[in-house]
Amino acid sequence: MHKDSFFIRGLGGERALHGEIAVGGAKNAALPLMAALPLFENQVALQNVPAIEDVARMSELMKALGADISFEGGRMTLRGDSFGTQFDRTLSKRMRASIILTGPILSASGAVRFPHPGGCVIGKRPIDLFLESFVKMGAEIFEDGEYYVVKARNKRLCAAEIFFRVQSVTATETLMLAAVLAEGKTTLKNAAMEPEIISLADFLIASGAKIKGAGTPVIEITGAGKLNFSGSPWSVIPDRIETGSFLFLGALAGKDLKITNCNPTHLEIVIDELRRSGVAIEIGESSLKVFGAEKGVSRSFKPFDIKTHEYPGFPTDLQAPATVFLTQAAGEAQVFESIFEGRLHYVEDLVRMGAEIEMMDTHRVRIKGPAKLRGRELEGPDIRAGLAYVIAAIIAEGESAISNVYFIDRGYERVEERLRKIGADIIRTTN
Repeated sequence: MHKDSFFIRGLGGERALHGEIAVGGAKNAALPLMAALPLFENQVALQNVPAIEDVARMSELMKALGADISFEGGRMTLRGDSFGTQFDRTLSKRMRASIILTGPILSASGAVRFPHPGGCVIGKRPIDLFLESFVKMGAEIFEDGEYYVVKARNKRLCAAEIFFRVQSVTATETLMLAAVLAEGKTTLKNAAMEPEIISLADFLIASGAKIKGAGTPVIEITGAGKLNFSGSPWSVIPDRIETGSFLFLGALAGKDLKITNCNPTHLEIVIDELRRSGVAIEIGESSLKVFGAEKGVSRSFKPFDIKTHEYPGFPTDLQAPATVFLTQAAGEAQVFESIFEGRLHYVEDLVRMGAEIEMMDTHRVRIKGPAKLRGRELEGPDIRAGLAYVIAAIIAEGESAISNVYFIDRGYERVEERLRKIGADIIRTTN
């Protein structure tokens, strides 16, 4: 893990950011597309793949399992003629998304052996949903030291009706992949409805899978033979979380900022809340232009309350950037993080920067604004809060130093280079 830092000279409230900033491919869409490889009998080609740490870690894990992967300029080719069934412990512990691979490997090979996955520390993230679902599909589970050992009876999973007691994007993706080669029709109920789910289903369907209902709470997958990829490289959808983060930044510090290569339909709730707050946003087919407060009218934002919720609700991954925005709104707002316990701990650092935030409990905070933020030394705690610190540092007075940039690099490709092009004073140093 590298120990780079960002040094940022804040704008002190000035609206100076302008020009265009492009959104990269979605991390949460690219990883399940990569993980689908064991289901294919030929080479897979992807484009618009972000060059981020999580993609690199997934590539390392898959190569250790036997995959052949090449990646350059956003284009990736993957081939896996034979896949191992035991995950590398060190690589698996570095990213929670490694668990997505368990479904397709178990389905294709009849067995998988993996440790408890790692990743960001943002609260309890148990894997019971995955294990219980594998059992319903006819698998047996054992524990061997630090490893879970999952074996399908007769080396093939069978169809099942699976009800997720909580909506989970990762569980929906993993079980959808597992069901592609299973015998019979599997039904996933209370399934996640995020755009990344639809993206994965469309990719699989285009390659021969039989899937209905992606994007709704009920998904049906009828198992068949191995998949065949054909045609031009499959394009990873734009990252809606990156898009939303740039929207909040533009609202706070933009003179006129155009966000390109995005899909505005994936962020309807965020756009609506910002417009009601007083932010002027122009919507294009694949772009958003943000002017901050209404042009020539006011520079004061109205506060709004947030309760994070599964799609199409307010994304938990945009909760931290939204909280930074609310520190600058004129009035009181509450943020209710309903999905992850412990994801609000970062607000202590915003308070050190001058924000007036009261921690009500582990899931709720009360914010009073507007507050004058001042530069500080900060340590990025996770992917999303790390980028929220960058936003806070850009709008603050004085200089900030953000360490533990590795977390930011896990989700955002060369973000400092893109921010510099629109006027932010940010540099990276390598220790």
